Amino acid sequence: MFKGGQTTSPDVSLPHVTNSHLLSYPNTLNFYERPPLFDVTVEEFETCALDRLRILAEIESSLARNRNWDELSTVTKTQCDKYLPLNSHRSIRFTDLEAERKKDHLSHFVLRLAFCRSEDLRRRFVKSETLLFKVRYEIALTEDREAFLGSRDFNWTIVPSQEQTQLKEDLERAFIGSKSEFERTKYYKVKWTRVPDLVEKRKVFLKGGWAYVPTKEQSSIVFHEFESHLEKTLETTARLLPRLDEDTRLLPILNNISQGFLAGVSSEWAGASGSDNADEIKAEMIDEIARRSFPLCMRMHHEKLRKDKHLKHFGRLEYGLFLKVLGLSIEEAIVFWRKSFSRIEDDKFNKEYKYNIRHSYGLEGKRANYPARSCIQLLAPGSSEHGCPYRNFDEDNLPTTLISVYGPQGLRSSDIREVTDTVKGKHYHVACTRVFELTHASCGVNKGDGIGGGESVTHPNQYAARSMELRKPKESKDAMQVDP
Repeated sequence: MFKGGQTTSPDVSLPHVTNSHLLSYPNTLNFYERPPLFDVTVEEFETCALDRLRILAEIESSLARNRNWDELSTVTKTQCDKYLPLNSHRSIRFTDLEAERKKDHLSHFVLRLAFCRSEDLRRRFVKSETLLFKVRYEIALTEDREAFLGSRDFNWTIVPSQEQTQLKEDLERAFIGSKSEFERTKYYKVKWTRVPDLVEKRKVFLKGGWAYVPTKEQSSIVFHEFESHLEKTLETTARLLPRLDEDTRLLPILNNISQGFLAGVSSEWAGASGSDNADEIKAEMIDEIARRSFPLCMRMHHEKLRKDKHLKHFGRLEYGLFLKVLGLSIEEAIVFWRKSFSRIEDDKFNKEYKYNIRHSYGLEGKRANYPARSCIQLLAPGSSEHGCPYRNFDEDNLPTTLISVYGPQGLRSSDIREVTDTVKGKHYHVACTRVFELTHASCGVNKGDGIGGGESVTHPNQYAARSMELRKPKESKDAMQVDP
């Protein structure tokens, strides 16, 4: 991908193309058999992989949340349209199909490099990629699907009409559908080991080690083939990966990407570097906002600060940046922290703490606009004083803490089991998202809604901002009801 050690990329801003131009990527469906051989920049290498990662992580999140196929498919389509669109050549949109398919191709292979290094990562990657392929196969135009099926040898045998007639009674008993539909159906013959899902569900007739697969179940052969092919190529990639050990540009990126998948982060919050609430939030409002709208990680920071009248350096940094992005101005931040550190005298506060507060707002030092930390950063080992409570708290402490913190907002003991089961599966962001849904039920949030559109929590500020947004109409309504 980095041909000749270069990190420059050819211009891919092509005009609208037709299918005749798509010689490298003739179809939206792809088994990713040939690695990309074009030059890319390091930035392109990372950004396209992260876009694909967001889709795969949301698929994992959907599985952990027990979404049915229709819900999973809808969420995946939405994520694909947002991060990795793949339009048909018949699309009426003015799009660069070559660039879309090139990005899809590159992103798949970058993630292969990131996720081939352990059995667990390979298993999770194969499962998510296969589901992504299924969604794309389902929505593909009939002509695109047929062109794809004809582009490669799936090693199946079309059952001759004479043999199909001889086995009519047996085939009909295994067929699910109307008699007229059966009469129009063609059959494909493959080894039964290639369609274990159909065998398990008794959807195929078996004879002599062969499975007779009707046309409408043909996709099962394709999906199993995709999964088997990807498993083999990942193992091959793992054997070749040590060749990258000396490339200091790529390994940090691959490590970050694989950590992101383990953390389950699906997307980057658009408001992570700033807030539209500036000058709206005052120091005296933080206690109430924390009680009603903070995620557990920031709620723990707030409770510790109120209890000890102090936070250690990384805790202050983490919580301070969160409050900054939430909309607390520098003036209000100094008021808040001065009041919170009530045991410290003014002189010591001004000398040892005020500078750091101003520094986090970009007013001292190198004057950088520091962003608040995301879930992936909080989930990283040794990330902070607290990090993510869903990961760090033990099985006894977490349920007690959740009831203590969120009980007044509607979280019941009967809900805790669902949350802790998700934590045991290491889907920490899903647990946080489910707590959000449960504690905002009075605001009209239902199971599966997430923070909006079915998306999972990926940033503490995302959680808090959405909570505050949902509670504003309710608070306004409640205020109107008590007015004389």
